[in-house]
Parts: sequence; C-alpha cells; structure tokens
Amino acid sequence: MCGVFGIRSVERDVSRLAYFGLFALQHRGQESAGIAVSDGERLTALRDMGLVAQVFNEQQLQALPGEAAIGHTRYSTTGANRWANAQPLVHHGRARTVALGHNGNLVNVEELREELIADGVRIGSGSDSEIIAALIARDPAPLPDAIASAMRRLEGAYSVTALSEGTLVAFRDPLGFRPLTLGRIGEDWVIASETCALDLIGADVVRDVRPGEVVWVDADDLHAAQALPTGKNALCIFEHIYLARPDSQLGGVEVHGARVRMGEALAREAPAEADLVIGVPDSGTPAAIGFSKASGIPFNEALVKNRYVARTFIQPDQAMRELGIRMKFNPLDEVEGKRIVVVDDTIVRANTTRQLVAILLDAGAAEVHVRISSPPVVSPCFYGIDFPDEDELAAAHRSVEEVRELIGATSLHYLSVDGMQEATRLPEDAVCRACFTRDYPTRVPAKVEKLRFEPAPA
Repeated sequence: MCGVFGIRSVERDVSRLAYFGLFALQHRGQESAGIAVSDGERLTALRDMGLVAQVFNEQQLQALPGEAAIGHTRYSTTGANRWANAQPLVHHGRARTVALGHNGNLVNVEELREELIADGVRIGSGSDSEIIAALIARDPAPLPDAIASAMRRLEGAYSVTALSEGTLVAFRDPLGFRPLTLGRIGEDWVIASETCALDLIGADVVRDVRPGEVVWVDADDLHAAQALPTGKNALCIFEHIYLARPDSQLGGVEVHGARVRMGEALAREAPAEADLVIGVPDSGTPAAIGFSKASGIPFNEALVKNRYVARTFIQPDQAMRELGIRMKFNPLDEVEGKRIVVVDDTIVRANTTRQLVAILLDAGAAEVHVRISSPPVVSPCFYGIDFPDEDELAAAHRSVEEVRELIGATSLHYLSVDGMQEATRLPEDAVCRACFTRDYPTRVPAKVEKLRFEPAPA
C-alpha cells in the first residue's frame, strides 16, 4: 500500500499542503509518516513512527519551509516497521542527494542491492525503496536521465515521488500497478496516490501519471517523458475492492460505484433467504448496499465500528490483528433473531471473518450468510500488498465449503472473477488479478521474506 504526495509552489505553504494530503492518504499506511522539503539548495526531512497527526505538529510544520515537498504514509511489505524504514528516506549519493517516497514492491531487489553494496554504496534501511533512491543518487547523468536509467533496472511495482536538486519528480512502473495522479492547484502542480488527496487541498485532477512515465516540476514548469514503453497495464484490482478510498477515481472509475456494482453482482450470483443485509464497515458497506439493492433485502448498519482502532488487515503482526478485531466491532440488538447476510470485501487469513461470525451468533443472529465481494484470495502479492505465503491464505488450499466451516458461517459465497471485473468497468488487460488467478504479469520470486534485509536481532 503506502501513500505518496508531492507539490511544488513558490507561493504556497508546501509542507502544510503535504500534511493535509497525507491526511487524505492515511488509509494507505498507518505505521509511519514523513514529509521532506526542498528550498532549492537544501533538503530537510522529518519522519517518524505513527499516524500523520502524531508525527507532525504546528511547530514542526513551520520548521519545514521550502518550494517543494513530498510526503509518505507507510505500511510495510519489505522491511520492518521501524524508524530506519520510514519515508521519505534521504539518500546521499556520489552525484546527488535524493529524498524519496515509494508505493509498491520490487521483485528484483536482491540483485540490485547486492550490486550497489559491491559498488560501495551504503544502504541504511531494510526496505526496497532505498534501492531506487540509491540508483538515482549515484548516477551523474542529468536528473531525468538518471531516473529513466534507474527505471530500466527496476522490476515490479513502483509509484514514486521524489525531491532532488530543487526539482519535484514523480514516476511510475511501466505496468502501472499502483495509482499515481497528477493535479493542479492554481498554477502549481500536485502529485498524489489517489484523487481524494487532490480533492482535500482543492486541486483539480489533470490526469494519471502514465505507466512508464517520469514527470518533473522545476522552476520553469512541468515536464514529462516516456522513460519506458508501456505494455499490458496491470493496475491492481484490489485497489477497487479494498485499498483505495471510496471517493477516489481509479482509471477514471469511481471506487464507491465499483464496490456497489460488486455487491449487486454478488446478489445475482449468490442469493440468500434472509431478513437483513449488513456490511462490515467500512470497506464492505458499499457492496452491502449493492447487495441489498439487487436482492430487495433491507440494509441496515448493525455493526458499530470503533474508528479509533487501526485497520486490522494492515497491522504488522498476527497478535495485533486479533486484538484489533475484538476492539473494533460490536453488534447492535438489530441482529437478534434475524437471518443475516454479512457482506465483506475479502477473506484473507479469515481471522476477522471468523470472529465476526462468532460475534453475530453470540448476539442472537439466527443465521449468518457470508458474502464476499471478491473472489477467493489464493496467491501472494509481490507488488505491495501484505498477502502472505499461500499457507496463511485461508482459501489457497481450501474449498469454499472448507472455508465456510473454518469461519463458522451458515453459508459462504464469493463473487466470481468475471463479476468482479465487470463491476470495475475496466478491461481485463488493464488490471492485475494475480492474487485471485495466480497469473502474474511479471516474473516473481519463489518466496519472499518481508524482513530479509533487516539486521539480525542482538
């Protein structure tokens, strides 16, 4: 996941706008946050563990003056949840200093890291993001050429904002796995992972940063170059299902509308005899609304969510996930004696679903019919989502009936791959669906350890 943001403006308070942009992208990462600014000559970065509002205060924002700023919210897929891996990271190279924020995951990081270390480059973090910065920082070519050269070496997913030499830069992998949008506020250019961040600061959406494209904003204006040829696009379809905020546009499609259509398709594919449809808030709610609309079964909010608890899916370890689930949801009396359809967006490890079914049955629900507005997750993601090894995925080696028994539901049905695809209104060759189909658009390693570059415990 992760959220990235960037802005260049001589007149505006760029660090404050970055702060507000990161607020809109908080859902993309809750482990750490940071902002880096440039005044044309000097780079200054502040990053720390925690949410955006925990990392920054008024005094700190005032201490970050400049003409360009980038920001980052992190959730880890390569590297531990520790300060050294927080972003934007700053890398001092032989040719230049680069501050960089990265959303995505590289699949060839091992070989690049070994090459850099053999060349005498010091890598101070356990994440793959510093590899990108180091490649750019050591290249004596002009900045856009150095970035294009680095992009030719990278494999996997990367949507990046960066600062160097007083220039704001953004670039995206040639398959376009992760979203990256270009906007404008007045005459100033803004870059963000999602359009909701542009909306918050009052910027207009101009277009997506194209797959394989590098854009840079200097004192003259915006410049763009197609650094790599595009092939089959591979925008992560899980963005539409869960990751992105519902008020964002992805590939020109509103996320909320796509999720409602997934629920409608699910009702057609897997009807249920029930008294009430409820959604697992918040990401399951639009699909529940769609299910209710298509089935005619009344919808109601029967699960109260404690919104001061972090997303359980992106907690860094299992113990925290299970504690978060118990803290997060509580049912209303509305469910007692009712046959309930519970609509959620995904079953990954099944912890949340199993506990929610138990909570509803304990609250007196007569039946609990689980409907999932995506297909079974059967394969890991190597492009920036924390889908673990297949052994940890509930549906990877279980039938639907076996998963139903695991979660204790009265019935269980998933949305079909075709139903999911149709709901996005995007063509099949425009998205990556590998976690549902095992059809990866790039080469992938046999197995990846998230903490493989971390120092051994003392």
